[in-house]
Formats: sequence, C-alpha cells, structure tokens
Amino acid sequence: MSKMRSVTSFLLRVTVGAVFIAHGWEKLAIKGIDKTTILFGDGPGGQHGFHIPFPGVAAHIAAWTELIGGIALILGVLLPFVGVLLAATMVGAGYYGHHGSGFWIQQNGWEYNLVLAVAVLAVGFAVPGALSVDHYRRNRGASARHSLGDAG
Repeated sequence: MSKMRSVTSFLLRVTVGAVFIAHGWEKLAIKGIDKTTILFGDGPGGQHGFHIPFPGVAAHIAAWTELIGGIALILGVLLPFVGVLLAATMVGAGYYGHHGSGFWIQQNGWEYNLVLAVAVLAVGFAVPGALSVDHYRRNRGASARHSLGDAG
C-alpha cells in the first residue's frame, strides 16, 4: 500500500473514529446514561422517545460501542469486527431514532446513520494501511512465520 493511501486511510479512521468517540462520550458523560436511557425509552415526559426495547441496556451498549469502537478505529485494531459493531449500532440508530422522519438529515432522517454505517464497513474491510495496529500485527505474524520456516 502506498504511503499516501496509508495516510488517507488513517485520516478517515481518525475522522470517523472521533465522531463515534464524541457520540459515545455524549451518552456517557455529557447527557449521562440516565438521560440517554430515558431518550431510548419513552422519552422525557413519556414523549419523543425512541421506544427501544430494554432502553437501559441499549443505552450502555450504544455508548460503550461508540466510545471503544471509535478508539479502535483510530488505532486501527480489529477493524472488521469493530466495523460490523459500529455499523449495527448505526442501523439501530437509524431505525429506532430516525426512520419515521424520512431520509434527509435536515428533517432528523436516517441519512447520516447510513453514511456512518457504510463508512465504518468500508474502513473495517479495507486494507488497514501501515498506520494501524492491524497492519503491525499482520506483518509481525508474517515475520514470525517466516522466521520459523527458516529455522526448520
């Protein structure tokens, strides 16, 4: 992989990862998990909630998946697994939080959820680039296998 592709892959991972970190941190520390649980359930005052089953569990899963998944994206570790987890989170967000509002983000639609879901899948299943833990682990494993083959 060329240096420029490694750099652009890293920039995409940092950008998308930072977005997920921000959303996870918002759920955990800014709004707090209690308010996130209310929003995921029936909403404040029983109105405008997402009506997600088991909202307390869903709030924790979404918050920690976004926070840890965002960090993993930036580091470039376990990218296919992290991509699928974050994409699933975005599909859930699009369905429960935005599907009734149509497509366009201006009307609180699911457009942004779709873009993030596809972006994390593309990052997750692309070649990670030299600036990633996955690249380092893959090359280190290949070196170890090569060395063992030479020793035998």
